[in-house]
Amino acid sequence: MSSFFVFFSIMIAIAIGAMSPGPSFVLVSRTAISRSRKAGFSAALGMGVGAVTFATMALLGLNALLMQVAWLYASLKICGGLYLIYLGIRIWRGAADELATEAPSGPATTSAARNFWFGLATQLSNPKTAIFYGSIFAALLPRSPDGWLLAVVPPAVFVVEAGWYSVVALAFSSSRPRALYLKTKTWIDRTAGLVMGGLGLRLVTESLPRHI
Repeated sequence: MSSFFVFFSIMIAIAIGAMSPGPSFVLVSRTAISRSRKAGFSAALGMGVGAVTFATMALLGLNALLMQVAWLYASLKICGGLYLIYLGIRIWRGAADELATEAPSGPATTSAARNFWFGLATQLSNPKTAIFYGSIFAALLPRSPDGWLLAVVPPAVFVVEAGWYSVVALAFSSSRPRALYLKTKTWIDRTAGLVMGGLGLRLVTESLPRHI
């Protein structure tokens, strides 16, 4: 199997994984629709950096450590789950608040950085993503991959992940979705909060001992 075929197979698998609904999709779409297109793009960049972090961990074999050291993996899942629950509660509590449609008075870079870190933290809150990348690489990478392949995969992962979530931000920041959101903000935010909290609760419960 040629290295080019391996590369494209990995990218297709990662693209399918990125498009699967999850906390990252919820956060980026809500950020774009409730704040601005720029805010959504900033969150998308955070998602891309988080994906590169997990992909690099997998390439370095650190995902194997997570699988071997059960308590470490469980601890990371619990911490990530609690963070998602926190986000869900925060979104729910702000559901009835009126949306500020005017531009913020503070520096734009502060808002962009905040949304970037929000996106990055959300992506990193789910250590199962590291296992996903580890599984993809274990299944598709040859035993002794070419050096160029190892060098190209991380930036390509960033392009796929950040690119997909940029598309999500672009779609949800358009006028029609935003107008619909303004009309039904309370219910949309409460639904998003429940989804985010539910995903976090699932991470936590999966990490608890079976006999509890």
